[in-house]
Amino acid sequence: MADNLGAVPYGNSVVVHGSDGVLVVDPSLALDHDPVGADAVLISHAHEDHIAGLKYFDTPAYAHHLDAPAVASTEVMVSQYGLAPPERRVVEQFIDSQFALPPTREVGPLPNGHAFDLGDRTATLIHLPGHTPGHCGLLVEPDGFLYLADIDLTSFGPMYGDRDSSVDDFLTSMDVVDAIDARWYGTFHQKGVVEGRPEFQVRLRAYRDKLLSRETRLLEFLGEPRSLAEIVDHRLVYRAHVRAPYVEAVEERTATLHLERLIAAGQVAVHPDPTRYRRVD
Repeated sequence: MADNLGAVPYGNSVVVHGSDGVLVVDPSLALDHDPVGADAVLISHAHEDHIAGLKYFDTPAYAHHLDAPAVASTEVMVSQYGLAPPERRVVEQFIDSQFALPPTREVGPLPNGHAFDLGDRTATLIHLPGHTPGHCGLLVEPDGFLYLADIDLTSFGPMYGDRDSSVDDFLTSMDVVDAIDARWYGTFHQKGVVEGRPEFQVRLRAYRDKLLSRETRLLEFLGEPRSLAEIVDHRLVYRAHVRAPYVEAVEERTATLHLERLIAAGQVAVHPDPTRYRRVD
């Protein structure tokens, strides 16, 4: 576990030791070398904090096929953030200074269900989209350890603000991990390892409730007609004092996804002014 418990921009990398090989998962900013002699590296999804330590590993690297192009290229990865050009330049400069990623990396694409055979252990890829299209967890057996990556159980709640993120997929992915009876559940950020399914389910329920609470707050805000810009300013994800070049893009994508869900459910309608939305009472 990272010294700061894996708080952003750091994270808790995972090492799976088998009798015939060693797999490293999500080498984080906390690493400055390969400390275990890895035989393979798995990247759970295409975000810079999960790729930061990959440059220290001279061994094959892999990711789910839907995220592999973005893991392999910083330009492709940043394009998926959906930023306007000025904000994109700032984020690119931040990534370069904070993470020092090479512009490209060799990454092999994997299908859902791929099993790393490490001898006396297997590590099986579990596709958990929503955060990104190719976001994945990993089930390590016979230990019964389920790595959740960025289904991170934090009080901040789920993040799905990229151009290709999905609320519905995120909710489905939470159902998928909820159905897996593991002994330990590991997150990349902050929580680290949760022991036992009952405690995990309590934390997962709170995490899911945080996502759904954003829709409740949005419905309350739409008691009178509001524009998308007003919803973005109101903020569903970040607190009002948070300032960063990606905040507006994340808020806009998040608001758009929830508006689409609520319109489909008949709870929100487009106002006669087509630039505004209102709650259906």
